[in-house]
Amino acid sequence: MDRIKQHPVVGVTACQRTIEGHGCHMVVNKYITALVEAAGVDTVLLPALETGIPAGVLARLDGICLTGSYSNVEPHHYGRPPLPEDCRHDPARDGSAFSLIRQARELNLPMLGICRGFQEMNVAYGGSLYHRLQDRPGMLDHREPEGGDTNGHYHPAHDISLNPLGLLARISDLHSSRVNSLHQQGIDRLGQGLTADATAPDGLIEAISDPSLAFALGVQWHPEWQTRHHPLYRAIFTAFGEACAQHQRRFNA
Repeated sequence: MDRIKQHPVVGVTACQRTIEGHGCHMVVNKYITALVEAAGVDTVLLPALETGIPAGVLARLDGICLTGSYSNVEPHHYGRPPLPEDCRHDPARDGSAFSLIRQARELNLPMLGICRGFQEMNVAYGGSLYHRLQDRPGMLDHREPEGGDTNGHYHPAHDISLNPLGLLARISDLHSSRVNSLHQQGIDRLGQGLTADATAPDGLIEAISDPSLAFALGVQWHPEWQTRHHPLYRAIFTAFGEACAQHQRRFNA
């Protein structure tokens, strides 16, 4: 039976949470809103399963979005000791994310990673992460500000410089931009085959891409927040949506 649909369909990674005493899957609304409104795609939520997403699910999709989260990738995935006990973990999310990235690479499926998703991409490609950047000499404090409202948390925090040869510069036609910052982990060793597409003033890698794929981009900040008001954020989702549409056309050709 032929697959008939109006818009490309993007799978969105969920996290495991306990809500009112029950285990739940959760995706924050802002990711869905940005994907629908700025990328022009339809969305389906992908569960967080420690055993991974079953083979065949991605064959029905036109792209995947690896969302941000308060949880951290468990360090054993990149050969480091456990994180402090006060750090939130989500091993089910780890299992799903790594299986999704592996299958997306095999299928050349458009992929967008945001914050945790950006870090998952780097680890899946064999890279490693720093923890508690704010404690490292010469590094900025990349965490969200304490107190204030949500808009204040997502207010632009620092500049980034774009690699003129990277995917991010090509889709945005920008050399620099100012972005929000809500994280305390970041890339230590860059994953094999990835390109550093943007850096912060302290040298921290803020965006990555895989030039061997049709579209594979990860960003450390949160472009899903008020996407329509920021040229770079809007360009990211527009380009991702176009890549998903191209994948859909190839599938239906």
